[in-house]
Amino acid sequence: MNTQTTRSPQFYLTAPAACPYLPGEVERKVFTHLSGPRANEMNDLLTQGGFRRSQNIAYRPACESCRACVSVRILAEQFRPNASFQRVLAANSDIIATVTPATPSTEQFSLFRRYLDHRHQNGGMSDMTALDYAVMVEDTHVDTHLIEYRLRQEGAGIEKRPSGQLIGVALTDFMSDGLSMVYSFYDPDLPKRSFGTFMILEHIRRSVALGLPHVYLGYWVKGSQKMHYKTRFQPQEHLKPEGWGLYDPETDG
Repeated sequence: MNTQTTRSPQFYLTAPAACPYLPGEVERKVFTHLSGPRANEMNDLLTQGGFRRSQNIAYRPACESCRACVSVRILAEQFRPNASFQRVLAANSDIIATVTPATPSTEQFSLFRRYLDHRHQNGGMSDMTALDYAVMVEDTHVDTHLIEYRLRQEGAGIEKRPSGQLIGVALTDFMSDGLSMVYSFYDPDLPKRSFGTFMILEHIRRSVALGLPHVYLGYWVKGSQKMHYKTRFQPQEHLKPEGWGLYDPETDG
């Protein structure tokens, strides 16, 4: 087992596989293990370099003939919600968001399964069990937390651990320069709340409150409809061959 005891991580390349975003394309990934006392530091550096985290693995695309996957981060301090985003915030003004340890619960898994069964029936995570969910949350050596989103109970104050209905959860890495949204899910029966959008807006607010400049959204894939929502949050930077640069919808979209 690689415990990453050397100062430099060891990188590996996956075998070719069908691309989940663009039909007819083949993907490969380069990856390394995140473990040991330097896991947080390495997660920060690799995320800033375009990697994403899954459990104790950091990976990024290394496709031979395609460069469609682009790392995206929102410039939180410069973000100003437009009228559409303000409506989403207003629709969710009854939500309490609470940061909790990265500890899975039966309540979370029940919501997670409902979300997968409604939104991703044929996806790669569709057959995940309660144990798989627990591993996704707990198997990490970096500073990660769950953010639970609950309906405020009528007549209850803002509690340390609210007990209202759970309608959303985000698995989030807390890094030196921002928040990285590793995975999030929510109640699929509340479409009018636009809760996926709300969770990103809440992360932007939280990042600003913590004095952190970025919210990392993972990869945007030009031409993939399921990734289109990420470019709505402006201003944002995309990782280009020359480094992070401001995204211009007119020229880059």
